[in-house]
Amino acid sequence: MRQFGNLAIIIFGPPGSGKGTQAQLLADKLDYVHFDTGRYIRELLYNPKFNKNKTIKKERQLNKSGKLNTTPWVLKIVDKKIDEINRLKKGIILSGSPRTILEAFGNNKNRGIMKVLEKDYGKKNIFIFVLNIPEKESIKRNSHRLICSVCRSPILGIIKRCNIKICPFCGGKLESRFDDKKEIVVQRMKEYRRQTYPIIKELKKRKFKIININAAAMPYKIYSQISKKILNK
Repeated sequence: MRQFGNLAIIIFGPPGSGKGTQAQLLADKLDYVHFDTGRYIRELLYNPKFNKNKTIKKERQLNKSGKLNTTPWVLKIVDKKIDEINRLKKGIILSGSPRTILEAFGNNKNRGIMKVLEKDYGKKNIFIFVLNIPEKESIKRNSHRLICSVCRSPILGIIKRCNIKICPFCGGKLESRFDDKKEIVVQRMKEYRRQTYPIIKELKKRKFKIININAAAMPYKIYSQISKKILNK
């Protein structure tokens, strides 16, 4: 079994592929921090205390339309958070970021996420998983997905079909995410293909560890595959 220092694990995948679910399962297993960048960004964007902030209002509109947020703004808040987690001497699992070439690798004005991770954790300690599902399955999963209004746990679509209205984890009310409407999911898929695929290709060129996973299986089977790759069983 691998003797753990601190690893940085990135989970890529289209909407509905289970990035957040797998990241949280791994975080619980390894005692790492799951940095769900999408959730972190949404919490900032929809915090009422920022309603008068012009930048937040602009970024909120992008988020509502299914488009990606402005890269320099994302990098500013994400880079800071990664450094904070590393200072706590914790491993990190990212789901939902990086989402663009600029986010991943930066430029003369912006430090990219991969550079931050390499500095904080070392290249050999970065593991990258790509969860692959067909577009039809992505749309189906998102349109049936529910989120707990209290603990924010994602609930499998089968729960919705069983007409269960409260979270099985904490008892909170279940609700649909505003960005899980079909037209927004389709837009998010386009953004993923256009913006995120090129990152994966570039990471391969740069010799990062990349492992492809068939995400059409049940979550526990996917988790088992990912765990074995990390633990070297």
